[in-house]
Amino acid sequence: MIRRLERRYPRGNHASTLPWPSAWLLALALGAGIALPAASIAQPVDTQAAAGVADEAPAALAPFVARYTVSDNGRSLGDATLRLVPQGPRWRVDLTMNGSGLFRIAGINAEQSTLFEDRGETYRPLTQATVRRTVFTQRKSVGTYDWRSRLARWQGDVKEHRRAPVALIDGDMSGLLINLAVIRDAAPGRTLQYRYVDSGRVREHRYVVARELEPVTVGELKYNAMRVSRIEDAQGDETVIWVAKGVPTPIRMLQREGGKDTYDLRLTEYQGVQ
Repeated sequence: MIRRLERRYPRGNHASTLPWPSAWLLALALGAGIALPAASIAQPVDTQAAAGVADEAPAALAPFVARYTVSDNGRSLGDATLRLVPQGPRWRVDLTMNGSGLFRIAGINAEQSTLFEDRGETYRPLTQATVRRTVFTQRKSVGTYDWRSRLARWQGDVKEHRRAPVALIDGDMSGLLINLAVIRDAAPGRTLQYRYVDSGRVREHRYVVARELEPVTVGELKYNAMRVSRIEDAQGDETVIWVAKGVPTPIRMLQREGGKDTYDLRLTEYQGVQ
């Protein structure tokens, strides 16, 4: 079944100096801190609606394709596609971004894929590939998560200090996998904590799910969604993800910097794949 949503976002004038937010969009979360094991820490919930969501078992992974508009403070930057596809006993999640207007003329786009195993309580990454292109450049990097040696390594167009092996612990995930984990684990009033190991970086990710559901309208459809927030630093930079029951992908993903909305992804269509 295909869910289509009407696009209602303005395509204002584009300046060639506007940044294409590939780094944030590919990870959809940034942070800093010491290593912690992945875990979901449930908090008491008092509302009846919240209890109903929290009591339900997480849905099993199922393939899908989801498409988003991407904007920066109301200015259209292009679109993004998120895919989850089976690879035998394993899975692959892909994120592709394409610029529009001057961004398309400049050839700005980015892609990231993570091959992983569904381990029940966590998604275990195996390999990762990232490509960023402009009209003049192309940068590629490949990461390998070797669970026998418990080391992750990246090669290609990676900064020198990020080529050193990263020690792995159970529960480590890439940025794309953390997004899937948030969909799986979110319940009103819950705190979610993961260890982000991606592109040679190790960071602590802590999300807080609001206790109350809130209405979210995307196109012609309305959802009672969970607001999942992560404060990234002392300046108040924040990532917000809206998650709705029965939808395998985020309804909306928003980056806030200094208390102001910046990069914004809004779902326009999703489709289950047989």
